[in-house]
Amino acid sequence: MNMIDLDAISVPAGEDWSDIREGVARLCEGFDNAYWMALDKADAYPTEFVRTLTESGFLGALIPEEYGGSGLPLSAAGAVLETIHASGGNAAACHAQMYTMGTVLRYGSDAQKARYLPDIASGALRLQAFGVTEPTTGSDTTQLKTRAEKTARGTYVVNGQKVWTSRAFESDLMLLLARTTPASEVTRRSDGMSVFLIDMRAALGNGLSLSKIDAMINHNTCEVFFDNLEIPGDTLVGEEGKGFRYIVDSMNAERILIAYECIGDARFFVRKAVEYANDRTVFGRPIGANQGIQFPIAKAYADLQAAEMMVRKAAALFDAGHKAAAEANMAKMLAADASWQAAEVCMQVFGGFAFAREYGIERKWREARLYQTAPISRNMILGYLGQHVLGLPRSY
Repeated sequence: MNMIDLDAISVPAGEDWSDIREGVARLCEGFDNAYWMALDKADAYPTEFVRTLTESGFLGALIPEEYGGSGLPLSAAGAVLETIHASGGNAAACHAQMYTMGTVLRYGSDAQKARYLPDIASGALRLQAFGVTEPTTGSDTTQLKTRAEKTARGTYVVNGQKVWTSRAFESDLMLLLARTTPASEVTRRSDGMSVFLIDMRAALGNGLSLSKIDAMINHNTCEVFFDNLEIPGDTLVGEEGKGFRYIVDSMNAERILIAYECIGDARFFVRKAVEYANDRTVFGRPIGANQGIQFPIAKAYADLQAAEMMVRKAAALFDAGHKAAAEANMAKMLAADASWQAAEVCMQVFGGFAFAREYGIERKWREARLYQTAPISRNMILGYLGQHVLGLPRSY
């Protein structure tokens, strides 16, 4: 398999990353629908695919060259993920390896960066677990209950529970958000939370336990339980009490990259719908000649193109160092809507055959539905835009 030298790429702003897209597309040729279908039926993790993607250097695209990565911008990482999804694959099983390290890169100590980033870049260490969401607080992150209490020895003792922590069984490290100051003692709800980089290999069975959630889509999603887990003081990332603002940057990167995945999914569905509409003949003519088939596909294509413009704008702002929270949220919402519309259209075009596993349509349809809900729902995005962009009152 021909691998692309990511470190040799130097491109102007606005680059489409065609070399990266071609390299990823070649890689994906070795992982066709039969591969993903078998994994889906077995509820298994795509170990071989993730290993190949790691060895190709693509998952280290965002890590600076000084730490063994490629030092590429977010738009390049987006091109990787979009191409995987457009090819019929699913990068969600490993995409966190790209961006979760961003909190360590921006706010970690020099010692933490030197210790972890080179091995994350090479894939020797997997940082894919992001412990934020909890059973009783859901998306209201500022109300999380997991506590990390500092001891006289300078260590922290963690107690609490996280849920919907994807890829936990496939991670060596976990980025954990926990409250270090009680909510009753802080001025702002977002204060008093801290970020920790936990070595799960040492913690499992010593205060950390995992329970896999049987879910519609297999990302090795888990419930995570902390029972008097003692962690070293040097696992704290940045300053104590400022963790919430640290993870916001990672959340924006996550939303933009997932938006790229949604664009890839939409491309997959539109391409499959067009091919089938041209090939499927009923009553002596291709079904694509019927306006009831043709027009919905065309509308899905137009919405895909519009969403892609917002995704590229969000990535360009993020790469330029600007605050891109509004654009990241809009990109995720519009791209998720475009991919879901394209998924629905493709299902209708294929008719009964859409439900046959061999075509890969129903699998991708299920995968596309996730992004209507996660990692942030469209209603939460609309609320954010209304209150923080348009200046409307806080909604209830």
